[in-house]
Amino acid sequence: MFLAVLVVSLFAGVPLSNAWGTDGHYMVCKIAQSYLTSTASSAVLKLLPSSANGDLASMCSWADNVRTAYPWSSALHYIDTPDNLCTYSYSRDCHDSSGASGRCVVGAINNYTSQLKTYPSTTYNLTQALMFLSHFMGDVHQPLHVGFTTDAGGNGITVYWYNVQTNLHSVWDTKIIQTSESNYFGNDVNKMSDSIKANITSTQKSQWNSCGSTLAACADTFASESIQQACSYAYKDAPNGAHLSDTYYLSRKSVVNTRIAQGGVRLANFLNQIFV
Repeated sequence: MFLAVLVVSLFAGVPLSNAWGTDGHYMVCKIAQSYLTSTASSAVLKLLPSSANGDLASMCSWADNVRTAYPWSSALHYIDTPDNLCTYSYSRDCHDSSGASGRCVVGAINNYTSQLKTYPSTTYNLTQALMFLSHFMGDVHQPLHVGFTTDAGGNGITVYWYNVQTNLHSVWDTKIIQTSESNYFGNDVNKMSDSIKANITSTQKSQWNSCGSTLAACADTFASESIQQACSYAYKDAPNGAHLSDTYYLSRKSVVNTRIAQGGVRLANFLNQIFV
């Protein structure tokens, strides 16, 4: 398992931004923790570092923060798919730049899920496994973390967000979320998170967790959803040099909110099935 491999080549095409940014990851994990069973909640609280004070959300950007210390983890945050094909295949797409199979965000989810299933074993660093899994569940739900190879998931597409120059990947990582926080929630991430959770129905929870016969099959489903949404929403009407404002934002913000909600519900489902 690749956690034990501490020296591998950095993927040259690694996205320059963090999926969902700090606030997006925070909301995914905050929603997830609210849906944990008592058994899963107890295990999570035992595994979280003391600095988290029992708050999973506070650790959900940890995997981005340790990229320099753990360069081998960089390729685990995303998947590159063939340009304009708008499909994902594990056998075709889940590898790093050297061709090592399984080194992508879906492979990472599967790996850390398997490690956590050994709880309370000390074979692995299960605290890190929990924080990696929680982060990567957010990553796989960000549409442009399953994007096209040539533009590195939108990092290579320069756009203007309300006339401020950025790139398309950053629009989906942070700009749409920040605009929603500013417009509707007084720049309060907790208010936005609570609003997203309040709109999750029991029917949606059931549908989102009916994703496959195994957790590994579910992770493949999440990636397939993301590349389809990348094509339908992220890349659409956003060519290099595009000026994106209300028309783009208002037609995409619900997609972002839904992906955050799905990431939270599904992370809880994984943890509830792992810790039984």
